[in-house]
Amino acid sequence: MVAHMKILIIEDDLEAAAYLAKAFREAGIVSDHASDGESGLFMASENNYDVLVVDRMLPRRDGLSVITELRRKEIHTPVLILSALGQVDDRVTGLRAGGDDYLPKPYAFNELLARVEVLGRRKGTPEQDMVYRVGDLELDRLSHSVRRQGKEIPLQPREFRLLEYLMKNAGQVVTRTMLLENVWDYHFDPQTNVIDVHVSRLRSKIEKDFDVPLLRTVRGAGYMIKDDRAPA
Repeated sequence: MVAHMKILIIEDDLEAAAYLAKAFREAGIVSDHASDGESGLFMASENNYDVLVVDRMLPRRDGLSVITELRRKEIHTPVLILSALGQVDDRVTGLRAGGDDYLPKPYAFNELLARVEVLGRRKGTPEQDMVYRVGDLELDRLSHSVRRQGKEIPLQPREFRLLEYLMKNAGQVVTRTMLLENVWDYHFDPQTNVIDVHVSRLRSKIEKDFDVPLLRTVRGAGYMIKDDRAPA
């Protein structure tokens, strides 16, 4: 749990918004509510929130337009998009508009809460968001490059996405389901060893010729990237 988190819910369904506010409150998270895009844009621009939870289809101004305008204003508060539009193209459009995560409806609140907590930990300057670091491993999202101890490590596109997602959630267990949804865009388990193969290849590239292992398998749970030398 990210301590003292405050979020803004931009949702026109008042019943859904009330449910979310109550559930967040029970989880120890303070929330404000805006019922349309214009109000949400104003509140997000004038107040300091840790995370914005934005419905995509809103009156007065749609959710993607809200996000795009915030980014134009150099407001980089992490955004989780909620939408009944859950196809791959819909999610890609949302992320390209400036969203940081995308959760199709219907959803389980526990998953929504976990994603909000992850985004809350990520809050920082745009430059910080562009570069992920775990120990001496560095991933630059802007230049699409990976280096360890200053040595460039060439990765295939899928390997880059896999490492990016693991580093975004550094120190946390990333489940097989999370990888399938966020790296492969699957909302089902194809029952193949595709994840194991890619993790194995990635591990060999980022750990070969280096003394400290970073990528571990958490038996029965998933994977985690972490530098054990870092202070707890």
